[in-house]
Amino acid sequence: MKLYFTKTPRIFTRIFSNYTWRFAEDKKEIYLTFDDGPTPEITNFVLSELQKHNAKATFFCIGKNIEKHPEIFKQILSEGHSVGNHTQNHFNGWKHKTNDYLDNVLKVEETLKTCNYQSLKLNLFRPPYGKIKTSQAKELIKKGYKIIMWSVLSADFDTSISKEQCLQNVLKNTTNGSIIVFHDSVKASEKLRFVLPKILDEFSKKGFKFKAIK
Repeated sequence: MKLYFTKTPRIFTRIFSNYTWRFAEDKKEIYLTFDDGPTPEITNFVLSELQKHNAKATFFCIGKNIEKHPEIFKQILSEGHSVGNHTQNHFNGWKHKTNDYLDNVLKVEETLKTCNYQSLKLNLFRPPYGKIKTSQAKELIKKGYKIIMWSVLSADFDTSISKEQCLQNVLKNTTNGSIIVFHDSVKASEKLRFVLPKILDEFSKKGFKFKAIK
């Protein structure tokens, strides 16, 4: 059963205007984002495909996965992609008190220090599941975080749809300035292996550039 929008309704972007939902519509630029990694089974594939098209992207990483796979995290950075905070333990903001949620976000900063990235500040933040309380968002913005949402949801996580439908979700809804969500996770890997090369090929042919969020 589908409980999500593949294209974010405009009313959401107006109500929650302090979040970033898309970028300038007058430029042929697309912003690919990948949540939940780094994951050995799929992140390396994603990086390889991006490199083939000289495409840059943004990876919203889970802190515990950075700890487990620091070498992949290092590769993401070395290849010129942006990285963002996706909480330490993939917290659903609706299910946690504000202080507990903030602690889990900030724990990622401690993880970075443990992995010898003392000077790296992940000021981009995406809430897991897109679920975050207003109180949590206000505190994160006060701390200098930019909350990055999306305009196009690939639904690569949805086991009830086909890889072809996942591809159409992106092809039909992507326009200038779109922020697209994929997941470099085991669960999404089958669809992502099918969809990502086709998206990169199709929009490259149309003259689009793939940009990282800064």
